[in-house]
Amino acid sequence: MKNNDFSCSIAARVTAGEAIRKISNVPEWWGITFTGSAENQNDEFTVRMGGDSFFDFTVTELIPYRRVVWVVNDCNMPWYSDKKEWTGMRLVFDLDEKDGETAVKFTHEGLTPEVECYKDCEPGWTHWIRTSLFSYLTTGKGVFRPPTK
Repeated sequence: MKNNDFSCSIAARVTAGEAIRKISNVPEWWGITFTGSAENQNDEFTVRMGGDSFFDFTVTELIPYRRVVWVVNDCNMPWYSDKKEWTGMRLVFDLDEKDGETAVKFTHEGLTPEVECYKDCEPGWTHWIRTSLFSYLTTGKGVFRPPTK
């Protein structure tokens, strides 16, 4: 059975440890309003994208140099009919360091072409991972853009 979860990858000349530190510094590459902490397992944080939209996360897994997992505990996406669509979904960052380069594979589990927000979230995540996070890993500055909605 084919897995249709949204996924994209990047590779940068940074250590896996540095990549995890930068992934965990969410506002530097996601360009959103951020409260809380995403640096350690069991940390909780909230992302706001304007208006009454929000996403509450918990860092449920943090394996040094290998993996970071965030679970969406609650959310409000007022522009969709299912305002809680992301609740329970996992955002997974898998890292693989070889020869001075770290590959980061991002997977948004549950974000498939069948869910309402896919048409906006797919290009959004593609930008935030391939453009902004990549830039933050390689230059120290994310590339911000207005939210899709």
